[in-house]
Amino acid sequence: MDTSSLGQVIPTQAVHHITLVGANRQTSIDFWQGLLGMPFVFEQPNLDNPDESHLYFDPGDGRLITIFTDETRTPNAQRVPQDIGAVHHIAFEVSQSTFEQIEERFNARKQAFIGPKDRGFMKSIYFRDPLGLLIELAHYTFTVPEGFRTADVMINGFEPT
Repeated sequence: MDTSSLGQVIPTQAVHHITLVGANRQTSIDFWQGLLGMPFVFEQPNLDNPDESHLYFDPGDGRLITIFTDETRTPNAQRVPQDIGAVHHIAFEVSQSTFEQIEERFNARKQAFIGPKDRGFMKSIYFRDPLGLLIELAHYTFTVPEGFRTADVMINGFEPT
């Protein structure tokens, strides 16, 4: 590692929030809260564009997923571009018991999905949101010891549980 630039590194602590461009308000609430169970935290105007609202959802860890909505936009489930620099997918962690129920719940909702996929260290199911963004629901096949982070286990090796 080149240490000559260490003084210029800007250390991050965590993901603060992720903001997505949504369609209308109800589509966002139906998906993020209605399907994924993320509590709708609050709404405010988009301070950079008064024609949009800014919806805040809690994905479960106290951080935020936010959505810019505009009542003139309608959902378009066409696959979002996966060009260089674009977001490929967003992954959310679920418990093993929730993971084991996803297929049944998706089938009941007639929600298309791919998987489950066994990646060895994790299992995943993929599906698209109402706007075509690829979403992954995943759980690790190892237990993170108390006082450690997932990244610590990944760096030092893991034992499937």
